[in-house]
This record gives sequence, C-alpha cells and structure tokens, in this order.
Amino acid sequence: MEKHIYKDNRFAAWKTQLPRKSKVIIGIHIFILLTIGLIDGLDYRAKISLFAFLSAMILWVTTKIPAGLIALSLIVFIVLVKAGEPDLLYASLSEEVVWLMIGSFIIGEAVKRSGLAERLTLFIVSKSTKKSGVLFALSSVIFSSAFFIPSTSGRAALSMPIIKQLGQKFTDKEKRVIAVLAPVIILMSTSATLIGAGSHLIGIGLLESTAGQSISYIQWFVWGVPFAIVVTLFSFVLIGWILWPKGGKKVIEPVSTEEENILNKQMNDKEEKTMIFILILIVGWMTEHIHGYDIAFITMIGAILIMLPNYGVISWKQGINSVSWNLILFVAAATALGKVLVDTGIVKWIENNTLHVLNWFTGAPEWVIVLLILLVTVTSHLYITSHTTRAIVLIPGLLVFSQAIGVNPSTVVFLSLIGMNYCVTVPVSSKALLLFYEEGEVSYHASDLVKISIILMPVYILTIMLFYFSYWQWTGMQL
Repeated sequence: MEKHIYKDNRFAAWKTQLPRKSKVIIGIHIFILLTIGLIDGLDYRAKISLFAFLSAMILWVTTKIPAGLIALSLIVFIVLVKAGEPDLLYASLSEEVVWLMIGSFIIGEAVKRSGLAERLTLFIVSKSTKKSGVLFALSSVIFSSAFFIPSTSGRAALSMPIIKQLGQKFTDKEKRVIAVLAPVIILMSTSATLIGAGSHLIGIGLLESTAGQSISYIQWFVWGVPFAIVVTLFSFVLIGWILWPKGGKKVIEPVSTEEENILNKQMNDKEEKTMIFILILIVGWMTEHIHGYDIAFITMIGAILIMLPNYGVISWKQGINSVSWNLILFVAAATALGKVLVDTGIVKWIENNTLHVLNWFTGAPEWVIVLLILLVTVTSHLYITSHTTRAIVLIPGLLVFSQAIGVNPSTVVFLSLIGMNYCVTVPVSSKALLLFYEEGEVSYHASDLVKISIILMPVYILTIMLFYFSYWQWTGMQL
C-alpha cells in the first residue's frame, strides 16, 4: 500500500514539475494517437507511420529539440514497433535529396573560397544603401534564375554561398529572415516557367497522355510570369512584415574602397574555373531529359570536378568539411518519414477520400470548383512532402475529376500544378527550404515558416482565384 502511495506521489510531483507547454504537446500526441486508431481503411503500419509523421511536424514547430534528432528518433520508433524494416533507416541515406545537398555544399564552398560569392555579394550590395533595397535586388536575381535553372534545389544551391556572404552585412536576427526569404522566393518564382519544376513536365505529360491536350512553353510563360511576379512581391512584403526585427538599422554598411576594388578587378583563375563548372552544371541540369541523369547525380559530378587535385578549385578535405552533416542526417530521416506515407498507402487513402468529396460538386458554380481544386493542391504539401510525388499522385485523379464533371482538363492541370507549387509550411516539403534549415551560418526555425504560411497560404489561394477570374480568362483560360 505504501509503495503504491509513493508511486502516486512521485507521478503527481512529475506532473507538477512538467512545464505547461510539454503537457500540451503530450496531450496533442495522445489525441492524435487515439484519432488515428479510430480511422478505418489504414492498417497498423500506416497508422504508426502517420502518427510518427504528425509527431515530427509538431515537435519541429513547437520545441527546440534538434530537428535531426526528432526525425531519426521517429524513424527508429517506426522500426521498433514493427511498423517498418530497419532498411527504412539505412536506405534513407540513399535518397536523391541527400546526395543533391552534399554536392550543393561542396559547390557552395568552391563559390565561397574562389571569391565569386564575395564578388556577387558586393555587386548586390552596391545597388542600394538600404537593407530593403539589397534584399529586393537579391530577390530579383533569385527570381530571374527560374528562367535558366530548371530546379528549385539547384537554384538554392547556387544562391546559398552568396547569401552566406551577404549575411555578414546583417545582424543574426536579420540573417534568419534572409534564410527564409531566399527559398520562399525560389518557390514562388517556380510558377513563372514550364521548366521551373519537374512536376510541371510530369503534369503536362499526364495531360497529353490522358486528355490529348497540352500547354506550350509560351502559353505557360504568358500565364505564369505575371502571377509569379505578383506572389513573389506579396511574399517579399509579408516576410518582411512578419519576421523582420523591429527598430533595427535600415541602412546597410556601404561598399568600402577596398571592396569596390575587389568588385572592379578582373576575375582570378579560381573564379573563372568556378564559373565554368557552374555553367557545365546548368547545362547538365537543363539537358536532363536528353542524357537521362538526374539533378542530384549531375550535382555530384560537379562536386567531384571541383575537388579534383590540380584541376579543381578546392581540396577533398575542404569540400567534405563544408558539408553540414547535421543537416544531411535530418534531411535523410525527414525524407524517409515523408516517403513512408506513400509506401504505406496513407497518401492513396487521403487522395481517394479527397477526390471522392470533389465528385459531390458536379454542377457547382465555377468559383466553387476552382476553390476546391486549390484547397486540395495547395494543402497537399502537408501530407505529400515530395513535389514530384504530389504531381504523380494527384494529377491523374484530378484529370478523372475534370472529365467526370465536364470541365477543361488543361485548366485543371495548370491550376493544380500552380497550387502544388506552394510548399512553405514545413521545411521537409521542399528541397530549397531544407537546404537553408538549421544550416548554421544562415538558418531559420520551423516556426518561422508556420508564421508566414498562416497568412501567405490564404493570400496565395486568393491570388490564384483573382488571376483566374481576370487575367487568365482574358488570355484564354476557361474551365
């Protein structure tokens, strides 16, 4: 009896000492576990995997526990409770994104050590005396890259060394904002061009094979560029309004005479070599459909060339030491958590239930159909973490939906792909976001994305609605 009382007292003391925030997090986990347990149509493996994924998102946003530790722990949890095989952990390091990021860090180090990053940074800084002007110039450069680098991750890889160098002109709190701004601008500008994301080409391919229709590069350009400019400007303003520290210095330190000399002097051998390697990379990325090698493999070829003795820009040791292995482990585990949603059938279950609901709206007003398509596609990044997978999973169902209710498949596909380009809420939903997450020198917190997305997501949906019922209809888009 006394032993029982002692245990009760110890439990009561533990409950009292536990912070309120921890109690709320535990409570949410218990609620999610009970709710998932009641879902029909999902087996044991799927339920455990869904719980692990939701737990990871909650812990990333609400706690200061290292993101990599959370992701790895939940992968181990899935294996321990027999909801997955140990290969789930081992194979996570073979993900394409892992090797893409390793290569990106090495290339970034070459851009930095060669002096090219400093030159480009000074060029951007020299364009304005105000911090807001410098950030606008940076955003303009990043936006422009969408037209010749057909990869959000490739654009993030090339912009990272410039942003690290630029960060020296800003305070630590301001660096956090830049770390969010850069990948968000990359994502928002993706809609400008047909080659802006692999998902666009997949979606158009499915449209051609299923409905016999297509969207040309020029047509996408006409529809996509004005929209991308508007949402990029909205994102720029919102991020500054929500995250930029109040009361700080608005004027940036001007370019000194020494820095001006660096900017004006001729490129050295290492800078020229780095430029040549980057041009080779861009050509390799742009011709993926010709040679058949994916972007990650091309990036690793570039990284190897950059580290070649005598012919490269940096040494093997410098390249390997530049990799943020903390971030690599997080990305590997987080990507595996997202992939397991597809492998266990959770995504298929969500898709079936969502599209089933869509079919209730046959004969509904045009604005209702557009809004429903956007609600499904814009929020899909929350449960389908891969951009490409979103297109593969959702586009076929949405094409069937368009044919069932008698609307234009081309319009449905375009609206869906633009909707899927929104993936700002959690780091794991985009390689561009992952590259800057917990990187070290210039990084942000997961909670920063949530703050932005609460406002930016409805703004994004509303902007698409306004474009559809005005400019896009004027230029020939019809349901």
